[in-house]
Amino acid sequence: MLVRERMSIRPVLCTPELPVAEALEQMKQARIRRMPVVDKHGKLIGIVSDKDLFKASPSPATSLSVWEITYLMSKIKVADVMTRNVITVTESNTLEDAARIMVDNKIGGLPVVNAEGGVVGIITETDIFKSFLDVLGARKKGARVTTLVPDRKGALAKITADIAAAGGNIVALVEMPGTDSTNYEVMFKVIDVSVDQLVEVLKPHVIRITDAREA
Repeated sequence: MLVRERMSIRPVLCTPELPVAEALEQMKQARIRRMPVVDKHGKLIGIVSDKDLFKASPSPATSLSVWEITYLMSKIKVADVMTRNVITVTESNTLEDAARIMVDNKIGGLPVVNAEGGVVGIITETDIFKSFLDVLGARKKGARVTTLVPDRKGALAKITADIAAAGGNIVALVEMPGTDSTNYEVMFKVIDVSVDQLVEVLKPHVIRITDAREA
């Protein structure tokens, strides 16, 4: 999967001159947590999060009057609180690239830019989670069995062939590191067969079955 397939293609943008109070209201209305900041030519120059905006807002315990608060908030602009060194991705980056960048940098979203620096989308941790659900076949009911498979050529080919021969249709197959270099963990999500049937198909091919359930 590529970023272009999962990103939001109409991100809410703002300008650096936007007052913080208005930026917060825009985020509230759009139900988002971050906004790319663009210049008058539409090029990315920063990003601002709800946390940045809340930090710039007066504390509820302030002794200022409502008029003083309103005046001060009108003076604080997005440019004063935004992050200027923005980490970005392009539409052609893979989804795992985006996920790795977010995890490594402890951020929740990435603007997607074109060659000219224009914002064409945004991809967030929510988009990644939705993709994760799709990869695991989480929205489809079926037999879900996790196994430890020996790391040898052709092992998966034999397993998938036997699942098909038993009438099963694989809707998800996810590989993960095993206990050591000689094996790996594989989760099979299969429809049109029961859990017991799937277990019987898998037993001759795997080291052990670690979990089996309808999901």
